[in-house]
Amino acid sequence: MEQKHHVLVVDDDREIASAIGIYLKQADLSVMLAYDGLEALEILENADFQLIIMDIMMPKLDGIQAMLKIREERNIPIILLSAKSEDTDKILGLTMGADDYITKPFNPLELIARVKSQLRRYTTFGAAVPNSTTITTASLSLDTELKLVTVDGEEIKLTPIEFKILRLLMQNLGRIFSIDEIYERVWDELNINGQNTVAVHVRRIREKIEINPKEPKYLKVVWGIGYKIEKY
Repeated sequence: MEQKHHVLVVDDDREIASAIGIYLKQADLSVMLAYDGLEALEILENADFQLIIMDIMMPKLDGIQAMLKIREERNIPIILLSAKSEDTDKILGLTMGADDYITKPFNPLELIARVKSQLRRYTTFGAAVPNSTTITTASLSLDTELKLVTVDGEEIKLTPIEFKILRLLMQNLGRIFSIDEIYERVWDELNINGQNTVAVHVRRIREKIEINPKEPKYLKVVWGIGYKIEKY
């Protein structure tokens, strides 16, 4: 029997948290609820989850700050919830480490679809890769089996989405990928409005692997075409 995935839902609005829990349980997922960022961190100390759905505006510790704490030790996919729909808020959430962003009020079917998409990518990310190899260009190295990225021998912590983007580019050193190609391969869906999303994740990767992100050695933009990892 296939083991259920465990999802932590964090929202100070108990009715919304409860409703999300019902939707997820109907999708055959195991759910635990928390009502602020501090409670979420306490739960995470004693339980393992494959995904977190977290509201941004909460008392005691908001979603962004809680996410930053989580990201210090874990790469669990995080979907942020917010009543704000402005692009700047979405970009902020993604820049701070979120894997996806949903605006309230949301369609339950869309929520479930995004949850399943994140879980599919996360389980793929965590699974063993047969015949895997270590890919290296200059001092940048990516181990597809251990899911390990290093620069000059120092480990670089990436989220699952960041790792998947970097893996795609490093498995094709020197090849230029358009934003559409990156989005469709990594998110496994057609790119409709994903330009900003891809750009934000690429910028985060660059900030982690480059000595000077403004003058990148590895992850380079080819203006008007896309991105590539330089082959050395």
